[in-house]
Amino acid sequence: MSADAFEKTSWVWQASQFQQQVGEWFEYQLSRFDWALSELSPQWSISTWVLELLNFIFWLLLGLFLVWLGWRLWPKLRPYFDSWLAGANNSTNVKAKTTESELSVAQWLTRSQEFSRQGHYRQACRYLYFAMLQHLHEQGILPHKSSRTDGEYLQLLRMSATSMQPYETLITTHEQLCFGNTEILSENYEHCQQAYREISKT
Repeated sequence: MSADAFEKTSWVWQASQFQQQVGEWFEYQLSRFDWALSELSPQWSISTWVLELLNFIFWLLLGLFLVWLGWRLWPKLRPYFDSWLAGANNSTNVKAKTTESELSVAQWLTRSQEFSRQGHYRQACRYLYFAMLQHLHEQGILPHKSSRTDGEYLQLLRMSATSMQPYETLITTHEQLCFGNTEILSENYEHCQQAYREISKT
């Protein structure tokens, strides 16, 4: 086995090293305080169990602070985490499934209707959005481009589309699905379905 095959570092090792360094720094500061205290009065000294208790309290407070910080940041970071997780799931499924650009408009619409019948309106609206993108691709209005954002789609559609309202409905709903915590109800799905009907007529 070559030397390159061995793992050079890991997160667990780095975390334990950080914990050890912080613990040693904390003990050093307490020993300096103990030394200064004994210089002032030789009778005074901090026993080792007090040092260990203070060390435990320090780590407990630090852990509670990190839990509180995570709890406060989670609502703001969750949409990014969800979109990253969805992207990771999509990339792993690319080899096993047909890629999104290879599905026809009819296939997207069929999937959307299946999910709406099951009450999964988030996924149903998402598939209507993909049906719209496929429609734009097949009509030659906007060919597929994986790096294009919803905002870019809107800008490009404003230059070519006569009626923007149905496109805006589907694109803003898709943005809410990806970056918001908005609950998608059957009424939202009906609006998206109506918007797609208007798009398909043009």
